[in-house]
Amino acid sequence: MHEVVIAGIGQTRVGEHWEMSIRELAGTAIEAVLKDAPGIQPEALYVGNMLAATLSRQSQLGSLIADYAGLENVEATTVEAGGASGAMALRVAYLAVASGAIEAALVLGVEKLSDQLPGETEAAFATNLDADFEAVHGLTMTAQAAMLMRRYLHEYDVPQDGFAGFAVNAHANGAGNPNAMFQRAIKPETYARAGMVAEPLNMFDVAPPADGAAALLLTRPDLLPDDFEHSPVYIGGSSVVTDKLALHNRENPLNLEAARLSVERACAQADIQPKDADLFELFDAYSIYSALSLEAAGLAEAGQGWQLAQNGGIGIDGELPVTTFGGLKARGNPGGATGVYQAIEATLQLRHKAGDNQVPGAKTALIQSLGGPGSTAITHVLQSYPSDA
Repeated sequence: MHEVVIAGIGQTRVGEHWEMSIRELAGTAIEAVLKDAPGIQPEALYVGNMLAATLSRQSQLGSLIADYAGLENVEATTVEAGGASGAMALRVAYLAVASGAIEAALVLGVEKLSDQLPGETEAAFATNLDADFEAVHGLTMTAQAAMLMRRYLHEYDVPQDGFAGFAVNAHANGAGNPNAMFQRAIKPETYARAGMVAEPLNMFDVAPPADGAAALLLTRPDLLPDDFEHSPVYIGGSSVVTDKLALHNRENPLNLEAARLSVERACAQADIQPKDADLFELFDAYSIYSALSLEAAGLAEAGQGWQLAQNGGIGIDGELPVTTFGGLKARGNPGGATGVYQAIEATLQLRHKAGDNQVPGAKTALIQSLGGPGSTAITHVLQSYPSDA
């Protein structure tokens, strides 16, 4: 297997892009990534998308976007894994380059959610659940997360405001991210006053669906141009693990088994322990998943993940920086594009180009995306040095 590096990054602001179609969003991110890594021509395009066929009435994104971006005759396809679609596209591209089958691969995550009414978007997100036993009864992703959070509060006797630290941290970091949907910090008392969305989830426990496109260019380090201007970021570990799709089929719904295994396997490949990571870009579509992801990664005991967010422990200067550019909560939740945004944000940290959001001395980043309630878990370890260093 060859070493694989992230040579280029490009992204659009996350928000409501009424004026742009899904192809235009994608083209903007691709233009940016090719400008960031000049001289590298992609041979393949892997598009991570969750809901275009449902909400944009558009499939065949690989062909559509390759044509729009002027990538003639390249291999192109769409990859879907729910909210982890972008991360799965990164995984596929990584394997293609690592195997030697492809010399340079373009990874794109794109989602267009704002064109539909909120009810239609919520119903579309519910297609990530078990259609026969969950969605058919009216269950939504938000309602499911609310039930998980209620169970967590009861099981571990957590105070009602126990999750406030995740939202406060996300919005503090989003304030320093020019591409974030929300660029304003909040105080704990703001969280405490927020209205309920699905009790006990309040407005600050739920990430806002939004439009966005993000792109990465992967290649081998020996193929980088002699005048390559960035510090290369290596993909040291990559793992995909699945779990039961329906939550009621799991022995313990508060145990994200796939997330645990994917962290273990990615870290083993990179020859690190999870605690060695300098930052963790986790999947905070709902704040309950922040706590469960930290516990699944072995960074907190069961029922104690929420405590890491107390007193700035997950802040930029904390013991374990989390969602360093605002996460899904403040950056916004661009559906299947999320995993690519996470990789870009981690790459900026490892390039030491994160500005006010820079984690001091960052060399290793852990990123993880979840499809559904952790039914698919995809973890990557990014490093500023090769695996044999």
